[in-house]
Amino acid sequence: MSPSPLARSPDLKRLRDEGYEVRIQSEHLVVSHVPYVNSKREVRFGSLISNLNVDTEGVAATPNTHVVHFDGEHPCTKDGVEIAQIKHQTGHHELAKGLVSAHSFSCKPPDGYPDYYAKMTRYIEIISAPARAIDPEATARTWVPVTEESADEGSVLHYVDTATSRAGIVAITEKLKPLKIGIIGLGGTGAYILDLVAKTPVREIHLFDGDEFLQHNAFRAPGAPSLEELRRKPLKTEYLKELYGRMHKKIVSHATYVDSSNVEHVLGLDFVFVCIDRGLVKESLYAQMEARGLSFIDVGMGVSAEGGALVGVVRTTLSTGVKRDHVKRRVPFVDGPDDDYASNIQIAELNMLNAALAVLKWKKLYGFYNDVEREHTSLFSINVNQLLSEDK
Repeated sequence: MSPSPLARSPDLKRLRDEGYEVRIQSEHLVVSHVPYVNSKREVRFGSLISNLNVDTEGVAATPNTHVVHFDGEHPCTKDGVEIAQIKHQTGHHELAKGLVSAHSFSCKPPDGYPDYYAKMTRYIEIISAPARAIDPEATARTWVPVTEESADEGSVLHYVDTATSRAGIVAITEKLKPLKIGIIGLGGTGAYILDLVAKTPVREIHLFDGDEFLQHNAFRAPGAPSLEELRRKPLKTEYLKELYGRMHKKIVSHATYVDSSNVEHVLGLDFVFVCIDRGLVKESLYAQMEARGLSFIDVGMGVSAEGGALVGVVRTTLSTGVKRDHVKRRVPFVDGPDDDYASNIQIAELNMLNAALAVLKWKKLYGFYNDVEREHTSLFSINVNQLLSEDK
């Protein structure tokens, strides 16, 4: 494990070394046991919470917001009147699993806070001063013994997802944490799905493909492989595992094709993206996956040249225990002749779009996005710029 930002960052280490109860939880900095006065003029203790901005080395950077959250009643003066100086918003807000806020406070210095020590101690001083006026022994500096932490212990990411904490959607993102995901087929669309899923905290990502990563793959997959990498002709699963393993720790390579004869490879997963164009393989594979209750998304597109330009449709089909009867009507289970898509491979934007629509649908299924329509098949028609739900 890498050292925690608490150990790497002088400002966080100073908070801890001066006796404050400091911890990092779900990309947030938490200072516990902060004394305050409630409306009944009683001394109570709460927790100050700030999103944590760290650099690429895991060191706390300059705070990107002056706002903090507070878990406790609204702090008051020694007379039981709410401290208006810092009042911002009141209302229950789940910042992350096990991390809630009842209030947020705003106290912005002209030039902002230079570091987290300055930010947290300023709020502690404002909140705790009335408590000390009532009880001189009330203090946030408890000198509770602490142990050295690891950065994101148990996290599947190599570095902190500051984008999620900055946006305030950690609790929403955590809905994806328990999931073990499979991607069958690492051509253009499958590789872009990996690009998106690797940026989430899913527990595991399993890659299935028996092909090599060749020169034509480079033109419809994310990234920019070097000529030396292409000359090595690496397996797709190994190449992409190495690439995205720089960000996500739990990517598993299976250099094999998946069909009904070895479907056990995916039956232990929670969700599967299927990005292959072999219709006959899909029919028997899906029968077994559905019989075992496995949810999956099938992606596909049909593109042809008409009048000197490309036209076609990008399709995304979801199959769950709630609805499966549409799959045989939406997914082609035949191996037809190649269309222009097979020869005109430099259309990465369609692969990217297909992947984005598939990941959006997957995230809707698990509550990341609101899903009013609950559509199971959508079609995007290129030439008329139309996205339709086939369930309607």
